[in-house]
Formats: sequence, C-alpha cells, structure tokens
Amino acid sequence: MRRRSIPELVLATVLLVGSAALACAQDKGTVNPKPLPPLANPGDPELAARELFARRYLPAALPPRPIGFYAHGCLAGGEALPITGRTWQVMRLSRNRYYAYPAMVDLVARLSAKAHSDAGWPGILVGDMSQPRGGPMLTGHASHQVGLDADIWLTPMPNRQLSRGEREEMSAVMMVRPDRLDIDPKVWTPTHWRVIRAAAQEPAVERIFVNAAIKKALCRDAKGDRSWLGKVRPMYGHDYHFHIRIKCPPGSTGCESQPEPPAGEGCAPADLAYWFSDAVLHPKPPKEPPKPKKPLTLADLPTECRAVLAAPDQRPD
Repeated sequence: MRRRSIPELVLATVLLVGSAALACAQDKGTVNPKPLPPLANPGDPELAARELFARRYLPAALPPRPIGFYAHGCLAGGEALPITGRTWQVMRLSRNRYYAYPAMVDLVARLSAKAHSDAGWPGILVGDMSQPRGGPMLTGHASHQVGLDADIWLTPMPNRQLSRGEREEMSAVMMVRPDRLDIDPKVWTPTHWRVIRAAAQEPAVERIFVNAAIKKALCRDAKGDRSWLGKVRPMYGHDYHFHIRIKCPPGSTGCESQPEPPAGEGCAPADLAYWFSDAVLHPKPPKEPPKPKKPLTLADLPTECRAVLAAPDQRPD
C-alpha cells in the first residue's frame, strides 16, 4: 500500500492543548499551540491512555492497520490527510487529528470531489479524523480511535484558501432549528443531502451519524434511489457536521466492525419517535450528578496498542 508524505505543516501543528471542554466542530482551536507537559510517571498502570496517545505527535512506523473497535483501540501506520486539497481543507489543525487509515483518507478526498461535482460546493471542510496513532483523545470523542471515522462539516468550503487563523476560529453552521424538530431552512439546502448521499453510497461506509432533524430532512428530501438512507443513523449532537464511519478493511485481523444497520430506510415515524420525544429534546437533570466515568487505561485497550505507542515515529518520505 502506498505511503503519502506527512505534510510539512505537521511540524508546526503537532503540539496539542489540553482542555476539559468537548472538542466540537464549532469549538475554537489555537494558532499557537503549546506542548503538553511531560508525564511524571508514564508507566503508571492507572494512567489514562488518552494522556499517552495525545503525546505521540506522529504516526507509528508500522504497516497501516486499525486495531480494536471504534471506541476502544488504536491505529498503526496512520496516514495524514493533506491539510489542503483542491476540494477540501482541514479545520482545527492544532488538534492534530487529521490522520486515518489510508482507505479513509482516500474516501475523504473522493467525497470532496463529489461534493464539488454533484452538489456544486467548492469543496468540504474536514473536522476531526483520528490522532496520529489513534487511541482515546483528551477531549471530545469516544470513538475516532482506529482511523475509520471522520467528521465533515455541513458548512461548504469557501471558494478560497482559509488562513491558519480562520481554520482555528471559524465556526461551523448550526443546521437544526432552535426547537430541534427540523432543519433550519435558512441554512439547509438541497445540496446538503446530495453530499451526505455521496458519502453513504461509498461501499465501505458502514454508518453516517447525523442529528435526528437532519435524518428527518433527508427522508423528506431524498430523490431517486433511496437505498443509502438506511446507513444514515440519528445520533445525539451532529447538528453542525456529519460523521462518516467505514467498515474494517477486508482481511484485517483484530479490527471490529459494527453489525450492519437495520434493514430499511429508517424513515418511518416509529424509527424517529424516540429522537423527538420530550425526554430527548428536553432532558431533565439527574437528581444526583453522575459519577465520572473511569477513563480507559492502556490495559483496557488491545494488547497490540502497546507496540503502536512504542514504535518509532513515521518520518516524511
């Protein structure tokens, strides 16, 4: 399998900033990231694995391989999506999350070209993919750990190259109405469903996650062949972007895909009823604050992830 060069700008953007806030599409990054401090005891078995993976700023010099499950694994031989293509631009460079399994990198590039040709967008804005070696992240996602997930902004790429500052500070556009019952017609256009359809029609795509209001709009607006709609699943959040998830590559060992989505379009009222229930749209605060979930440690991940962390850095060609 071919190997692309790691972009030169990675040397300026490999330093991450720790934050307790969720790294959502609209959250700002920083133009001047600062290094994470050294760990006092990196061998501590109780240390959160996210602290280890966040400090590996380049991919492992190993053959490409997703290891484990989307929310419980790591990535060997990660490949960087070039931060600027003819029809895509990567956002929030300071997060250093534009790595993936090579098939996902290729899919994002293909999707960007289809967004240009089929929907008339200048291109796409790419949000978080995975860290250089996958694994748990300091902020934001539970998944995106094995290089088979990518977030695509629902904001079309401008017809110009964004500055570094704009890539860190520009906000994604909210696509959902304030009452959460439907899309906002002031910003949602027919081109949006065409871009999501192009992604869902990729054979390797296992699921696409969107806000339930966006799924509702897709069910209403999609024309022609609608078989792809079954891959598009409602999920909490995802009102500024859609999330692409691909299957484990054929023949890969130690990689775990999700089961196939349920049959059908997923557009029946019963399929969406839960997402528009009062309990979901207006959740009541718990009587007692939930206990913080124990973070994953290295021992919780597949054993191969130790070798991924310990491997030397992959260097540019």
